[in-house]
Amino acid sequence: MARPDKTSAVAELAEDFRTANATVLTEYRGLSVTSMKELRRALGSTTKYSVVKNTLTKIAAKDAGVEIADDLLVGPSAVAFIKGDPIDAAKSLRDFAKENPFLVIKGGIYEGKSVTPAEIMQLANLESREVLLAKLAGAMKGSLAKAARIFDALRIKLEAEQGVSEPAANNAVAEVSAPAATADSVVVTEEATPEVVAEVAEVPAAEATEASTETEEKE
Repeated sequence: MARPDKTSAVAELAEDFRTANATVLTEYRGLSVTSMKELRRALGSTTKYSVVKNTLTKIAAKDAGVEIADDLLVGPSAVAFIKGDPIDAAKSLRDFAKENPFLVIKGGIYEGKSVTPAEIMQLANLESREVLLAKLAGAMKGSLAKAARIFDALRIKLEAEQGVSEPAANNAVAEVSAPAATADSVVVTEEATPEVVAEVAEVPAAEATEASTETEEKE
């Protein structure tokens, strides 16, 4: 019959496997208590770094539906249950292992599949979620600024076209409303010749002569 403390430990580990976005199995042989605290601090609050018993871990992983190769559960083992960004956690493990060679990354589980230490290092070399989001936000901001400039240019163009069309429309209205010249209207310009002026002046004189002749005949 299983001891209550082992049953509780298996249940807790199984829950950690279920809720983790990724897990990394390590060997901590040679690390001091102080170094372990530093590693936990480097991993942050979103990663649980637990020293485990290999047999119980194997049972818990099976209960959680996670397959772990037997060679990963050899020697003193500790598991990083990553509940935050796996890339950030992988970076922290990589950087800590560089400064503390006693930390050995044996492998892990990512997106439901087993990953090797080399694949974990590749994951660590990727840009974090925050960096990618920042770049995406920057790209979107640049696109919005570009769109704003385009709209502003269109607005200026439309305003300019309206400014040109309004005087043209006013001129058209003025041409329509201007009185047409009549046949009786005579305009004498500065360039009119004396002959033209004389012809215009002779018209009233001729009319006056005809009127005088008609009066004499009646008498």
